[in-house]
Amino acid sequence: MRVLLVGAGGVGTAITRIAARRPFFEYMAVADYDMARAESAVAALGESGARFGALRLDASDPAAVRAALEEHRCDVLLNATDPRFVMPLFEAALAHRVHYLDMAMSLSRPHPSRPYQECGVKLGDAQFDRSADWEAAGRLALVGMGVEPGLSDVFARYASDDLFDEIDEIGIRDGADLTVDGYDFAPSFNIWTTIEECLNPPVVYEKGRGWFTTEPFSDPEVFDFPEGIGPVECVNVEHEEVLLVPRRLDARRVTFKYGLGDEFIGVLRTLHKLGLDRTEPVSVESGAGDVMVSPRDVVAACLPDPAGLGERMHGKTCAGTWVKGVKDGRPREVYLYHVVDNQWSMREYGSQAVVWQTAINPVAALELLAGGVWGGSGVLGPEAMPPRPFLDLLTEYGTPWGMREQ
Repeated sequence: MRVLLVGAGGVGTAITRIAARRPFFEYMAVADYDMARAESAVAALGESGARFGALRLDASDPAAVRAALEEHRCDVLLNATDPRFVMPLFEAALAHRVHYLDMAMSLSRPHPSRPYQECGVKLGDAQFDRSADWEAAGRLALVGMGVEPGLSDVFARYASDDLFDEIDEIGIRDGADLTVDGYDFAPSFNIWTTIEECLNPPVVYEKGRGWFTTEPFSDPEVFDFPEGIGPVECVNVEHEEVLLVPRRLDARRVTFKYGLGDEFIGVLRTLHKLGLDRTEPVSVESGAGDVMVSPRDVVAACLPDPAGLGERMHGKTCAGTWVKGVKDGRPREVYLYHVVDNQWSMREYGSQAVVWQTAINPVAALELLAGGVWGGSGVLGPEAMPPRPFLDLLTEYGTPWGMREQ
């Protein structure tokens, strides 16, 4: 396997550090718009970086992406950029007839008149619309293969296959007790993506009704997270699992709730009120004349890079899938989860917990694809794949998952 990794930010860099320890691939080309960042990711690998190379690449330019795939003889494109670049990379991979993986799917657009009741364009719609073309090409686009979506979908499939006869609800629940020294506000993940998913209308799925939307941050509940994290208030947030899981698994309801906290929600609401969540450029006066800037890009530029916060960060992050239903005629409720301690991930990999937890999943997926354990063609989510080999491989990587009977 030869891989083109596009994006050498926090998650992309963590991918290189995890993959460097595994023998399943021949070469990984690490590409970024900022050549220095790509070079830094490769240089940090030291002697274990012999199978890696750095290059500059504009992810929005499909022709340039195809040229990079050709030059480096890659048969897989792994997308570690933010969701703005999903479609050009997805289309370039299809045009060049290589497999494709991402961790976030094509962007949604709210319903024009009823945004908090009905779906408009849903996350991933643009990709699933092309599934027949991927099937005709005999290539696989494995979408949403991070931790959430990704591992959370694998947990859902495992629960459906092995733990339940009937499922009432599959609910993704994400929470943490992370703190960052020296910052009043410092998101642990890409703020551009965080604003997108937190301020868009959340989607809920119900069997018989299908997908529908609700208000951002709606339906708060307190969820007790394992391994010492404890109770965290979680709220509805737009996320890919709600759009992926019902395509394959039979559940009466599917939800996603995120433990954001009152302060974080307050900041996001303020950004929205001020229009600072907008992506459309606005004209700003400067000494050199008017310049066009995206308000959301300005917010991102003013905040610390999440990848560089690891030394100041403390605590644990938990991603998991809560499932309620019936097994052998009796009610059952479980929480399947994966916890990463920031102190451990920094010590072992030099990557902070949130980006490391995201990064390990596409690497494990690539290994299963390379070995022929996972496969297929078309546009598929992680819930379409056999779950047990992935969960076993996660444990082999030294980061086991857990299950708690509720």
